Amino acid sequence: MSENLSTIIETMVKRFDGQTTEFAGETSLTLPVEKIAEAAKVLHDEFGFDLLSDITAVDYWPEENPRFHLYYRFTSIPNRQTLNVRAPVPATSASAPSVESIYHAANWHEREVYDMFGIKFEGNSDLRRILMPHDWEGHPLRKDYPLGYEEPQFSFNFEEIDVRKPHAKNRSGE
Repeated sequence: MSENLSTIIETMVKRFDGQTTEFAGETSLTLPVEKIAEAAKVLHDEFGFDLLSDITAVDYWPEENPRFHLYYRFTSIPNRQTLNVRAPVPATSASAPSVESIYHAANWHEREVYDMFGIKFEGNSDLRRILMPHDWEGHPLRKDYPLGYEEPQFSFNFEEIDVRKPHAKNRSGE
């Protein structure tokens, strides 16, 4: 990690009561979810992170507090730096402040997270489904979302599942 990025992370930890974790050689900054919009503004205005590369989420169900972690990836193109920021979100109030006013592309990222995980972004100008049909019930990337009627087929249960599985008939009707 560069000395400049290390200084940015230390500043953000102090200013926003954050923590750091390291995995696979990358340092991630964990911030309280209620401070994410303010932190994004500081990263953009003071430290030159001009691109929000991604927002996604992770579901830690059956854990409830926090059930989700929002994952933001900020990029500074001129400085060739990326910063990963995580924000824990409890299941009881699965919401976060929107960063759309700072990074306009966040609108689409936040809509996808809302659609797939059900996390609401307060202040998003157009929070509606983006991938699933508008009348779809539930959020497919939650771990408690039902998978459907078909049991997964693995090497240990292949024959057992294959007997019950419907197969297409050949042209002779067999």
